[in-house]
Amino acid sequence: MEIRDTSDIRIDEIPRAYDLGKLIAKGKVLVLYGPRRVGKTTLLERFLKAAPGKILLESGENVAVRDVLMHRDFDPLLNHITGYDIYAVDEAQRVPDIGMSLKIMVDHRPETAFIATGSSSFDLANKLGEPLVGRQNIYTLYPISLYELYGKFESSHRMEIIRDKFMIYGSYPEVVTAESDKAKEAMVRNMAGSYMLKDIFDLETIKAPSQLSHLIKLLAYQIGQPVSLSELSNETGLNINTVRRYLDLLEKTFVIVRVGSFSNNLRNALRSKSKYYFWDLGMRNAVINNFNPLANRDDIGQLWENLCVIERMKRNSYIRDRYPNYYYYKSYGDKEIDLIEEYNGYSAFEFKWSPSKSAVKMPDWNKKYPDSAIQTVNRDNFTDYLVR
Repeated sequence: MEIRDTSDIRIDEIPRAYDLGKLIAKGKVLVLYGPRRVGKTTLLERFLKAAPGKILLESGENVAVRDVLMHRDFDPLLNHITGYDIYAVDEAQRVPDIGMSLKIMVDHRPETAFIATGSSSFDLANKLGEPLVGRQNIYTLYPISLYELYGKFESSHRMEIIRDKFMIYGSYPEVVTAESDKAKEAMVRNMAGSYMLKDIFDLETIKAPSQLSHLIKLLAYQIGQPVSLSELSNETGLNINTVRRYLDLLEKTFVIVRVGSFSNNLRNALRSKSKYYFWDLGMRNAVINNFNPLANRDDIGQLWENLCVIERMKRNSYIRDRYPNYYYYKSYGDKEIDLIEEYNGYSAFEFKWSPSKSAVKMPDWNKKYPDSAIQTVNRDNFTDYLVR
């Protein structure tokens, strides 16, 4: 019998890291970025439903809304929001020059609080950036994090089940709450086919979509491995500058995240190979067409490293009292530290799925950074790593 994990709660009941009521402020724009389908609209609607005052929620996908917000005649634009305590626009990146429109509204209606959400950090940041300097507070919402669920499912057994499901099917809200593994897999496959690259295709004309897909598949197979741009170029048939541009777009649309090589020499660090991880392992597994149980996987080490890196990044982002830089470290003897956080010193982590595997020994690191001992994270002590 299949053990249920989070299928006994509704999507709108999933605890999220942000309380928008504590984040909004009059005369400011609360900007909420994040991938498609991670729950930005659900979070926004849940907050607005309980918020006091007069509220207007609109979508940038609505042509009529875009027509109003594109006005540079102040009167129609300001009359549109007069009398509202909160004005929110979902999918704001769909509105040309939305940053300038919001600047006009903020400057002339300081008694109103504003919220803008968008699924592409690249597109929305470009549209909001300069006009809203000093007028915006930016937050990013990711697929469900184990950090968010920890308070709701304090049973270590249930958390282990959820964690293992994350490694196979990912952590998008509707996937997490699906009633069966079969339903989870079907949802992930559909989302990977429909949404993963949609923002990229909306942002730019991609002349080689099949080569872009091939690039993503190569990255999916190389999780946890330093990646050579020249090898990616040779394998895909794309020139190296195009590979660089595609990798940048994949990062800015929340498909992957890059971790660079640690070096005290900036020039050496820039020349070194980077690692790439997927923000959602379900999407990664859809790319390589592998949803086998963990016991039958030969990539369990890669899955574990990806999960540990991403969950730590989400956790740090949500805590918001620290903004580390992230690196990996490879010694001359080819020994490796999987993740280094640089924030008021260094925290070093090695990820081992099996608790029986011994920690890596790095005398050169220990000698140079004696106060930053390498911590081994395995499936038995993962919770400590996640919540401390």
